[in-house]
Amino acid sequence: MFVHYRTQGFVFKKEDRAEADQLFTVYTKDFGKLEILGKAIRKISSKLRSGVEIFYLSEIEFIQGKTHKTLTDAILIKKFENLKNNLNKLKIAYKISQVLDNLVSGQEPDEKIWQLLNETFEKLNKLEIGNWKLEIIYYYFFWNFVSLLGYRPEINNCTIQGKKINCDIAKIIKVILKKDWQILPRLKIEPSHLKLLKNVSQWYRLKICE
Repeated sequence: MFVHYRTQGFVFKKEDRAEADQLFTVYTKDFGKLEILGKAIRKISSKLRSGVEIFYLSEIEFIQGKTHKTLTDAILIKKFENLKNNLNKLKIAYKISQVLDNLVSGQEPDEKIWQLLNETFEKLNKLEIGNWKLEIIYYYFFWNFVSLLGYRPEINNCTIQGKKINCDIAKIIKVILKKDWQILPRLKIEPSHLKLLKNVSQWYRLKICE
């Protein structure tokens, strides 16, 4: 007899399998990162289709088989409609999902990562700022995420982990790590800042993966 497990989860990746199946990668509140198979879910008659989709927050139920977990129920909690209807926001969501998938390797719950995901997707869905400045939401997730994984950067003056960086970028990362949403959207961020922030973030990501 199979045991049924129930939890909330963010669906952040899906892949088509067989003729009508889909494999969902979900970050769940109680189990961490999971891969769950939705059998025949691509069929129009599937009762699960409306409850699970990429970038949905859903209540899901699954059973653990010999080789994989199988989805048995899915109830939509939140669609994040503003995100889905904005191409720039959607691109940020995919970047967040990619770094989450790459840096979380196993099944292990983490309440702080769960809360960070909730907070980031809420901000991405609701926040109305210039399209190019939306990138700051990704960097908010990235720097706080790697900090929760145990890689909080040491920033002194205009250096990070001893590497000299642009002083403005050092200040922006400090504000990000303080999680101050009163200040963050008001920062005077130019496109040139985002390019530098991208370079520093990519360098740091490679450094922690060494």
